[in-house]
Amino acid sequence: MDVPRATTGYVGRRRESSAVRAALRPGCLVTLTGPGGVGKTRLATAVASQACREFADGVVFVDLTELGDGALLPDLVATRLGLHNRMGQPDAVVTALRERALLLVLDNCEHVVAAAAAFAAAVLAACPRVAILATSRQTLGAAGEQVLRVPPLAVPADDVAASPDALLRYDAVALLVQRACAVLPDFELTAENSAAVLDICRHLDGLPLAIELAAARLRSLSPHQIADRLTRRLPALAAAPRTAPERQRTLRATIDWSFALCSPAEQTLWLRASVFAGSFDLSAAERVCAGPDLPADDVLDTVEGLIDKSVLIREDHGDIVRYRMLETLREHGRELLDASGDRARVRRLHRDWIDELTAAADANWAGNEQVGWITRLRREQANLRAALDWSISEPGEAGAALRIASRLDEYWMFFGHSVECRQWLERALAATPDDHPDRPRALAVCALHAVWHLDLDAAELLLADAEPAAADDELFGAFLTYVRALAAQIRTDTRAADLAGEAAAVFRAHGDVRRELHPLWIHGVSTGYRKGDVAEGRRSLRRMLDLCVSHGETRYRAMAQFGLAYLEVERGDVLVAEDLARQSLRSLVGIGEGSGTAYLLDALAWIADRKGEHERAAVLFGAAARVWAAIGSAPEIAVSGPHRAHKADTMAALGAERFARAHAEGRAMGADEVARFALGETEPPTDAWPGVLTRRQWEIAGLVAAGMSNRHIATRLVISQRTADTHVQNILNKLGLHNRAQIAVWFTETANAQSTADQKPQRWAAGKSATRPGVGGA
Repeated sequence: MDVPRATTGYVGRRRESSAVRAALRPGCLVTLTGPGGVGKTRLATAVASQACREFADGVVFVDLTELGDGALLPDLVATRLGLHNRMGQPDAVVTALRERALLLVLDNCEHVVAAAAAFAAAVLAACPRVAILATSRQTLGAAGEQVLRVPPLAVPADDVAASPDALLRYDAVALLVQRACAVLPDFELTAENSAAVLDICRHLDGLPLAIELAAARLRSLSPHQIADRLTRRLPALAAAPRTAPERQRTLRATIDWSFALCSPAEQTLWLRASVFAGSFDLSAAERVCAGPDLPADDVLDTVEGLIDKSVLIREDHGDIVRYRMLETLREHGRELLDASGDRARVRRLHRDWIDELTAAADANWAGNEQVGWITRLRREQANLRAALDWSISEPGEAGAALRIASRLDEYWMFFGHSVECRQWLERALAATPDDHPDRPRALAVCALHAVWHLDLDAAELLLADAEPAAADDELFGAFLTYVRALAAQIRTDTRAADLAGEAAAVFRAHGDVRRELHPLWIHGVSTGYRKGDVAEGRRSLRRMLDLCVSHGETRYRAMAQFGLAYLEVERGDVLVAEDLARQSLRSLVGIGEGSGTAYLLDALAWIADRKGEHERAAVLFGAAARVWAAIGSAPEIAVSGPHRAHKADTMAALGAERFARAHAEGRAMGADEVARFALGETEPPTDAWPGVLTRRQWEIAGLVAAGMSNRHIATRLVISQRTADTHVQNILNKLGLHNRAQIAVWFTETANAQSTADQKPQRWAAGKSATRPGVGGA
């Protein structure tokens, strides 16, 4: 399940939650509407957490607030789904969802409502097992949309006695008390303060955000003082149009009041921090928000003040703390920033921070801190998009977008954003004059991304446009040669080795280690496999590996090991190949699945085929197919020959039916399970056990019969809970059953029926033969 954790405990909404869950059915769109601050996101998050077990493939939560352009919506959804390189391609996302049974939550749709409506309609028309839950201040207007309006939290009526016990039955009061306890752990609702608490909830009309903002003031004010200030100040502060709904005016007034009670430094930070997309860390706040009126040394204390006032939310990301602003408060900050006339300057500072960040990451990419840079860039992806979008949209600033998007081509590719980067570059190129000095580099990098997605004709046109700049720049000319070498390798053109060797030699002469690495790979693989000179191919790949080790490069190191394994499995020692491939895969575990993982799983399938382990090979081909599909790529890039040959051998050895069964088993595995299996830490599945179930499904059915929950099954077998959920749902589907109890009955009856002929099912029932002794879940 991919649902954000609530920052505080969830209060009430039982009736609303029940209504939403009753409306949520596969093939349906349910939209929660209401004003900002009414609690739509909280309700959607709570419903998603409750409903996750009703969908075999879980819940995917997509926060759309970071989007400035609705065209990016399919790409953001694809990223959350683990699918990559799908920018602007809803059809590809729809294809991936066609066989899934999941709940897709689209949160905060109001600023991209047309794109959200079109996307939801496309998904539901083709994906009968998907349900969509949207939140928006306005309805999407899609066909078949069910609209549920989210009301404020319940507030006691005028005739309700203001006793603590009576008041706590109302959600508005319960939320205020909960938030008060977070600010003051000793806070209690008493006979003395209950009337004031009731007044606060009534004045704020039960709006959750307004209640939280007021509760944050309990650090310095009593409930009576807050109630008194609300009574006197809210009418005067209601700055929303008089035609706006009363609750909307009340929320606006509450936010205005909260802003007025901030110190000048806190007000300044609130305005300037509103330019961030998604979340941000302290160093970013110091770079973007500091100034003569807010020294960098004071930013931390000011951030803490806004956290105390519930304007900023703290989020822990490992050893890094980041901050997020609720969208309603962000909008308020942006309005005030616009009114101040300072918006362009602060947005430029934000863009310059991203410019500096990407420049530093680019300069230090091939080094010991690469993993740290990867982690940081992934956290800043929303801010990176915002900086690019502003630069392209703001007159005279598109040149910065050329610079930024031309960097880190490996990052964009390895993590599935290559198509997106190409589109940013195309937009930036269209917005800059032909004589802009950064255009040649942008054209060349755009061509590289086109090659990665097999658009070879477009790549050649881009390279031709960039060619004149290579006349006086040998390094730039070598980069163009490298791109052409990659294109030649994809075309299986024997010139790939010569072109790559030429480019590598120039980079080596200039001491550009990072740029030498991939040409070495192309040269090594093309020389060893296409030309049959294995010794020369090994030399290039060994140099690549040595350079990676000496410089601390992680991603290309894995690629070099894969290249060596590639040559060994085809032309050398298959056991050496297996060891190299597993070393390479192990180095990628924890960084995240990408193209490297797909290549390695494919290579391990070839190795299994060479060793005669055809069942294992088929499972690995299936596991690789899932990753290939997720990254929007295919083994036809660089490894088409061995992929086709070994897959054909495996199918011939197993037969179509056995191959298809094992392939499907591999494709259904989660990332953690695939890694353990590929590294040799669990056994491959074998033929169906018994009847229609695979060996793994029979094992899980036995654990269900033993009374284990999906969470305990996942822990026992060292797989993700989502994978366990999927297996249980697949068992139900295959057997035509409706619940876990029926699985238990079926398993017991089947095991007993086979007990005299085969004792294996009884051992599986006890969960003792799932894997080899001492490995995996044993």
